[in-house]
Amino acid sequence: ANGTECTLVIVMSLEIQWTDTDPITGERRFVAVVRFAREWKFRVRNKRREDWNHSPKLTREMWETLLDGLERRYQRREGVRDEDLVQVRRILADWSDGPTLDEE
Repeated sequence: ANGTECTLVIVMSLEIQWTDTDPITGERRFVAVVRFAREWKFRVRNKRREDWNHSPKLTREMWETLLDGLERRYQRREGVRDEDLVQVRRILADWSDGPTLDEE
C-alpha cells in the first residue's frame, strides 16, 4: 500500500550435541555443532555451567559422531538436508590425521 517491499528470509540452522572424552585430559566433555550458512561450527566445554570453547582441536571422531547424528535425524526428517550429509562425508573422505609421505 505504501510502496514498501518486504522480503522474508528463513534461515535454517541445525544444532547437534553429545558428550565424549577429551583426548587430552581423558575427562568427559560436552560437544555441540551448529550448522549456519553452510558452515559447521564446533564448540566444547568440560562442565555444563562453563563457557563454550569455540575453537576446539577437531578430530575425525568428532566428524564421525556428527555424521552419525545427521544420518539419524535425516531418517526422521528433522531438518537435515542431502547437502549436509554430502558435505560431512566429503570432509571425512578428505581427512588425514597421519603423517604424509613428505613429513616422514
